[in-house]
Amino acid sequence: MMHNDDHNHDHDHDDHAPTREDDDLELTEGEARFLALKSLLIEQGVMTADEIRARMEFNERGSPHQAARMIARAWVDPAYKERMLTDTKAAAAELGIEATEAALVTIENTPERHNMVVCTLCSCYPRSLLGEPPAFYVSKAYRSRAVREPRKVLREFGVEIPDSVDIAVHDSNADLRYVIMPMRPAGTEGLSEDELAALITRDSVVGCALPITPD
Repeated sequence: MMHNDDHNHDHDHDDHAPTREDDDLELTEGEARFLALKSLLIEQGVMTADEIRARMEFNERGSPHQAARMIARAWVDPAYKERMLTDTKAAAAELGIEATEAALVTIENTPERHNMVVCTLCSCYPRSLLGEPPAFYVSKAYRSRAVREPRKVLREFGVEIPDSVDIAVHDSNADLRYVIMPMRPAGTEGLSEDELAALITRDSVVGCALPITPD
C-alpha cells in the first residue's frame, strides 16, 4: 500500500544554494538563476549580502547528526519522543538545534508501516537537520519513481520491505518537510545516546535506508 500526502507545492528556492560562484567554470542554469535572484534581493533591499551568506553558512552546518541526536533521544526517552512527534521544531529547540523550516513533521516507522520522503517537483529537504540533500534525492528518477514504485526503489537501496508492511510516501514542499523516525534496531538496549545516534544515517531519516545494526 502506498500513500501520497498531497500538499500544495509552493516551492521556495531561496535555500537551494549553488556549490560554485567564484570560479571560471560555466554556470549551470540553476546557479545562474540563484545568482540573478541573489543580486535582485540585494538591489531591492530585501536581504543584505551578509544575511544571504549567513543563511548559506547555516545550511552548510546542518548535518545528519542533528536529526540523529533527536531520534536517539526519542529512542531512550518516551516523553521526548511524544514531543518530537507532536512538535518537531520545539523538540529540536530543546536540544539547542535551530530548525529554520516553516514546518517540520516527524513520522514514525512501525512494524506495520515504512515511511519515505520525496519532493516530487523540486528538492525540498529538512536542511537545518540534515544539511544538503544527497544527489539521489534531487534526481528526476528518484522524484518520479519513489512515488510510483517505492518498494522497488527501496530494494535498489538495499532495503527489503516485506510485502506485509505498508509503504507510505510523503511529498515535501516549501511549507512542510518531513523527518522519518526509524525503528530502533534490536540489540541496542545498552547503548548510550551518542552510540545510538551513530547508528542513524542521513538516508534512514528520509526512509531510504535502515539504521545501522551494531556488530
